[in-house]
Amino acid sequence: MMRVYMDNNATTMVDPAVSKAMMPFMFPVKTGNNSKDLSTGDIGAVPAYGNANSLHGFGRAAHSAVVEASAAARKALGVDSAVKRATVLFNSGSTEGNNHVIKSTYWRLSNVSPVLASAVEAPKKRAPKRNQYITSQVEHPSVARAFDWLSTQPGVEVVRLPVNSEGIVTPDILKKNMHPERVALVSIMWANNETGLINPVADLANMVRGAGGLFHTDATQAVGKLPVNVSRTGVDFLTLSAHKFHGPTGVGALYARDFTMLSPPLFHGGEQMGGLRSGTINVPGVVGLGVALALANARVQSGVESHHVRTLRDRLEDAILAQVPHTHAVGSRHLRTPNTSLIAFRGVEGEALLWDLDTNGVAASTGSACASESLEASPALKALSTMVSAATNSDGASAGAAELAHTGVRFSLSHFTTLEEVDYVVGVVVKAVTRLREISGFGL
Repeated sequence: MMRVYMDNNATTMVDPAVSKAMMPFMFPVKTGNNSKDLSTGDIGAVPAYGNANSLHGFGRAAHSAVVEASAAARKALGVDSAVKRATVLFNSGSTEGNNHVIKSTYWRLSNVSPVLASAVEAPKKRAPKRNQYITSQVEHPSVARAFDWLSTQPGVEVVRLPVNSEGIVTPDILKKNMHPERVALVSIMWANNETGLINPVADLANMVRGAGGLFHTDATQAVGKLPVNVSRTGVDFLTLSAHKFHGPTGVGALYARDFTMLSPPLFHGGEQMGGLRSGTINVPGVVGLGVALALANARVQSGVESHHVRTLRDRLEDAILAQVPHTHAVGSRHLRTPNTSLIAFRGVEGEALLWDLDTNGVAASTGSACASESLEASPALKALSTMVSAATNSDGASAGAAELAHTGVRFSLSHFTTLEEVDYVVGVVVKAVTRLREISGFGL
């Protein structure tokens, strides 16, 4: 039995070059040479497991590595060196970054301190002129729930945009719902974690900034799969997590076009990251993020993702749709990230199929972020009900939105995925669906 990992939208394996680069910042080891080459993970021969704020040699080496990782991140993200206030903060990941952007923007624009924001005095504060905060109905919970919090704050209007028939937030949808004189912040994900569908971030950002508002994108599922350039897209904020592109877990980055827009900070403490993100810097993680981001950017630029990974994804999808009747892939391929395929199997509960796949060594995930007791479809698939209900199955039959929302399984590949693994997964899926449909009596 093969063991195949196709859950790369959840997390990825750490690239060997990344783990190699991180080692000197955790253990007294040497790479064997004094040269530095991020593409191979060689970061030099000096062990540097000190605190980056310490003044001794170990600390200085750690600090130097953080500076180099920052430079690598800025280069990979296309940060314009002429924009003097632009910054990249290292943090624990996109969940922290998303909360930082959303809450700091509210605190700053409403002139309410983080302490007062949840205190009795908060309602006494005068509502700011710009009090409209917009997001979509298909965001990651770290954005969706931060907007839930926003909706409880005095004087705030929260708008959650629907998607169109293709599952995309379009400029027209935004224009119909945005008040140009009151919009404060718009937060729209670059690519959806469940479907892989890509939003037109540059067009959305241009519209928001033209109205005097701020634009944030959660690029967690875009970095390492698509060309990401903050200067070309014109975003004010961008968040990412290293573990989505073969970096370590527990470290991420937040780009801001102007570092003053990140004040007041989410955390209070020391002066790390210019006082905008307190806490001892996770040097091994930051080094790993820098190397992983450089490698990911190189793969995107060379076409590894757009050609190699996409070819494998399409082979998987084509084979499943051809060999398993009553199936549907959610979202047009040209509108999705090259590694993602969310396939709905009529007559089969997604969680039951996952169990069969896991038994045969295949790791995937369900399109339903639910508790088994409630079988509640995920908010993203609920919001996609229009496009799903209009979809057709592999045999041309129409399908109900509610049914497809509960039967979706997401396969997400990486550049480590092989052709042999794809063909093995197809065989496992065909057998598993056939068995489960026989048990349920589907089609009889």
